[in-house]
Amino acid sequence: MKQALHAKLSLYVVATLWGSAMPAYAQAPANTGGGIYACTDANGRRITADRPIASCVDREQRVLSNTGVEMRRLGPNLTEPERNAEEAKRRAERAEQLRVREDRMRERAILARYPNQNVHDAARAEALAQVDDVIGVAQQRQIELKERRRKLNTELEFYQNDPKKAPANLRRQLEDNSETQLEQQRFIKQQDEEKQRINQRFDVELLQLRKLWGEPKPAAAARPH
Repeated sequence: MKQALHAKLSLYVVATLWGSAMPAYAQAPANTGGGIYACTDANGRRITADRPIASCVDREQRVLSNTGVEMRRLGPNLTEPERNAEEAKRRAERAEQLRVREDRMRERAILARYPNQNVHDAARAEALAQVDDVIGVAQQRQIELKERRRKLNTELEFYQNDPKKAPANLRRQLEDNSETQLEQQRFIKQQDEEKQRINQRFDVELLQLRKLWGEPKPAAAARPH
């Protein structure tokens, strides 16, 4: 009789304990394999949980496997200014990566065009020769204009070298001749400046190419003009 009563009492205790534990068990979140979240909050407390930690939304959280191996990191939730700053940083990084790729492409292109200094020197000489040809034509035109001016001055002698006494047609030819000679002088000066720019461009290229060719920088030498 006592044994039967003891058994009933034991069953009642177990049922009571199980019933009180059921709500807590039912409410406990199940970790579906997402990992263990770990962080140190603003107060220096080390916290772990099976879901993202609310007190660490402003800082990085580590996501660990059940064996403690870090699987990934969860970035902090950023404010709008922080997100804008982060996006600006990413844009700058992408722009820098693009610049580096473009630099590499330009380096490959210039190496293909100028595989050695002999080729580069020949290209410089050709570019300068083309400008010299243009200058030569302008200088020949100057000679013709001066010869034409000599003849106009001979005609002007009939009017005591006074343009005011000369016919309108002669005065107009004298003015046109003077203006055209000035234009030719300005043009030749521009071409001389163009030769300087060509030399400067080839000098800059040569410095870059020497690095790409892997050659030491030589002592300064006279360059073509």
